Amino acid sequence: MQDRPTISELLQSVTQLLDAELVPTLSGSRQFYARVAANVLRIVERELANEEEHLSAEWLRLDALLGTTDRPATRDTLQQAIWRRTEELSERIRQGDADTGPYREQMLRHLKKTIQDKLVVSNPNWIERPREENG
Repeated sequence: MQDRPTISELLQSVTQLLDAELVPTLSGSRQFYARVAANVLRIVERELANEEEHLSAEWLRLDALLGTTDRPATRDTLQQAIWRRTEELSERIRQGDADTGPYREQMLRHLKKTIQDKLVVSNPNWIERPREENG
């Protein structure tokens, strides 16, 4: 682990360079790609800032839906386990387990929160818009 600059500071520096120095001097497809690159860096920064909290919360929600299991020790193994458990939840949905009743409500709350967490990373402005604009 490095002290300074932090990962966040590095990402912000490159994003600032793209936004303030390069994008205004470019046009056409090069300007578009520079904007895309700056946006990718912002997504990566939000992912790094929120990942631990989002993974932990999703794991707990899946525990509530599928039964408690031991939480994996590393970020990578936790991500893989969440993917596997999400597949398990998807199978239960396909089998009709979430068609009615309290399990359906719990599953819908889980899906809503999971989607909100993903939007916090990919496009936080979308969840801040009034509901009618979002469709």
